[in-house]
Order: sequence, then structure tokens, then C-alpha cells
Amino acid sequence: MAQKTNSKRSIFQEVGTDTKTPAAPKGGLIDTGRAGARKGIRAWLLVLFAMVMVMIAVGGMTRLTDSGLSITEWKPVTGAMPPMSAEHWASEFEKYQQIPEYKLQNDGMSLSEFKSIYWWEWGHRQLGRTIGLVWFIGFAGFALARKIPTGWTKKLLLVGTLGGVQGAIGWWMVSSGLTGDRLDVASYRLATHLGLAFVILGFIAWYVFELSRSDAELMQARRNKDAKLFGLSTGLLHFAFLQILLGALVAGIDAGRGFTDWPLMGGQVFPPDPFGITPLWRNFFEDAGLVQFMHRMAGYLLFAFGLVVWTRGRKSANRTTQASFNMMASVLFLQVALGIVTVLNGAPMHLGLAHQIGAVALFITILRARFLSHYPKPQSVRGTSK
Repeated sequence: MAQKTNSKRSIFQEVGTDTKTPAAPKGGLIDTGRAGARKGIRAWLLVLFAMVMVMIAVGGMTRLTDSGLSITEWKPVTGAMPPMSAEHWASEFEKYQQIPEYKLQNDGMSLSEFKSIYWWEWGHRQLGRTIGLVWFIGFAGFALARKIPTGWTKKLLLVGTLGGVQGAIGWWMVSSGLTGDRLDVASYRLATHLGLAFVILGFIAWYVFELSRSDAELMQARRNKDAKLFGLSTGLLHFAFLQILLGALVAGIDAGRGFTDWPLMGGQVFPPDPFGITPLWRNFFEDAGLVQFMHRMAGYLLFAFGLVVWTRGRKSANRTTQASFNMMASVLFLQVALGIVTVLNGAPMHLGLAHQIGAVALFITILRARFLSHYPKPQSVRGTSK
């Protein structure tokens, strides 16, 4: 007689020794879409980030050397080739001699002097073309290989689209100085051009931060979001962006060289005759004293607001978040000090460029602190990051 098999298991018997349960997707349902080449895309975006930073610096040098109007035509494709013969150089120089900047400021400039400013503007435009090419090759490569993570196609397209818009705005800016009686481009167009550059840089930086962790990790981190600190840092980021635009207005009309005393301006709190231009609204863009005054006042308010945000951020229970706000406050202090030194020295080229680079550093450190307040890094009970 066959022995009956006992179907009951002992409570001490290991469960799962004879059956297999399908493993859940790593990271849960959040990662069930295409993971893509997150590390590769992050590296590509870091290259674009570095190139945009260089672009901002080169743009600053182009402005400080008064080179921006040396190329009087917009040829996105054929303009990539510089003049290759004496005839071509003579033709470009002749075109430059027709604009107000030459007639009113540089009359008598030699061809060799023209070449020096031409190369700055050509390099600026060529770098823009190169950034566009790097974006296109990277995006097309990842797309054709089907390596773009789920939900990231529109984000990466946004970066490229903004870059294309930036090229058009660059020409819109340059065209403002080719006719009429202007010696430079319109300051508000310069501010628009620089502002969009910071917008592009901000999107790239945020995407790099996101790609440094998986979607599952970000979802988990968001549960520990410090909503108040995130709101404060968002406000500070917008305020810093406004100050950057005001700085562009200062650079656009060389307002930083008009009043070289501090904390007063021309020996008084308010600059003399701040509304001498008609119509009234033009003073806020074209009066050197008023524009510098607005930049100074906004700087004081930004510094005060930054201290408030830092005071809140340094109390964060997350050590990494706390450190990011300490870094932000340090950069803010250095940028304010550098701004004062720049004014006292009449905004020489090297200090003006350093101040612009400092604005990039401040903007990115605020953005990073904002990101970490929204997605704090996990840490152990002792408070150290895992």
C-alpha cells in the first residue's frame, strides 16, 4: 500500500524552496518604463553645461571689448566660415564702416584693429553653432539608439529648442545696434539674451541633478521634501535672476563705470538727474545713474533675502541640504563683495568678467540648494548621507 504523502508543511519548513515567485521590478512600478542611458545622457548634458558657461563668459568678453557689432549680417550656416582673403576682409570692414558704432565711435579704425574685434564676435557665434551641433548629435544618437529614458524626450527637446530661440534673439539683439544713433545694442535686448542663457543653463543643471539619481530614489526623496525651504529658495532663485537681468542692463550701457564711489553715488544716496531722458520709461534702461542705482538696491535686497533663506537652510535636519545652503551663502557673500570692488575700480574688464562668472556660480548654487530641499539625499540616523 502506497504511503500517503502529508501535504501539510511544518511551520519550520522554509517557504519558497520548491516554488519561485517572479521578482518585482527593481525600484517598483516607477522604473517599469525604459530606463535608458541615464549616465550617458548626464555626461552629455554636463558637456553642454560647460559649453554654455563658456558661452556666457565669451559673450561677456564680446560685450566688454565692444565686438558684438563687428559682424553686421546673420548667416547661421555660411557665416561659419570667416573671411579667407584680403578681399573678403575688406568687404566685411566696409560693411562695419556703415554702422553708427564705427561712424560715431571708431572712425579711423585700422583693418588690424577691426580684425581683433571681428574674431571675438565670430568666436562667440561659432561657439553657439558648436553647442547646437553637440546637442543635435547627442539627442539624435540617443533617440536612434532608443536610449532616452521614459519621459525625457520632451525635456531634452526643450533644451535644443531654447538654444535655437537663443540664436534668433542674439541676432535680434545685434540688429538693434546697426541703425539709428546707437553705439551699442539695446540694453533690454542684451538682458533678454543673457537671461535666456541663464534659463538654458538652469534647465541643464536641473536635469543633471535629476539624472544623478534614479526615478525611484527621487520619488522616495520627494516624500521628505522641505516645502517651506523649497519655496524660499525658489523665491531667491527668481530674485537672483532679476538681479542678473539688471546687471545686463548695467553692462549694456557701461553704467558700472559712471559712479565709482560706494556706498554713495556721486556723493549722494540717489544719483543726480536720474530722469533726464524722455520719454520717462527710457531712463530705467538708458540712464547710467538710475540703472546702476537699481542694480545696487536689488543687490542689497538680494543679500538680505539670501541671509534669511540661509538662516532657514542651515537649520535643515539633512546634512547635505544644510551644506548646500552654506555654500550658497558663501558664494552670495563673495559675489556682493566682488560687485563692490568692481564698482570702486570703474568696472575694468577682468573684474567685470569675474563678476559675471560669479553670477553663474551664485545662480547654480541656489538652484542646487533648491533641488536638495525638494529631493533631500537619504542619510543615516547619525545624520550622515548614505
